[in-house]
Amino acid sequence: MGLALEQAAAAAAHDDVPIGAVVLGPDGELLARAGNERELHGDPTAHAEVLALRRAAEQVGEWRLEGCTLVVTLEPCTMCAGAAVLSRVERIVFGAYDEKAGAVASLFDVVRDPRLNHRPLVSGGIMAEPCAAVLRDFFGRRPGASPA
Repeated sequence: MGLALEQAAAAAAHDDVPIGAVVLGPDGELLARAGNERELHGDPTAHAEVLALRRAAEQVGEWRLEGCTLVVTLEPCTMCAGAAVLSRVERIVFGAYDEKAGAVASLFDVVRDPRLNHRPLVSGGIMAEPCAAVLRDFFGRRPGASPA
């Protein structure tokens, strides 16, 4: 989670919502890392999780990330939860819960829907306070801003 927090800080440095993600291989090796890049590239899909999954697939040489773990500072949204399912990651580990848009525990539970052909294991609340603090600090500096 520490590496994901570093990526969140990098996202904040270019004025994006500070969310970071890493993908670890089956042996725990770091395959990819990313922070949000929506503002940097003007791309609504440039969430940290999607970017990290893309980069990990490039590193592995295929889209199936079986045995891999996605680690992210904030509970994934619907898009990112779907991407995790489609990439076949084995596990999702996240920091802070997202009551407004979380799609693996809070608002929805996309990844454990029994109708899907793949259901990653989920561990939430890992280092939740430091992950939430990064977001609170970021939005605290932006008058009238909301984390949503």
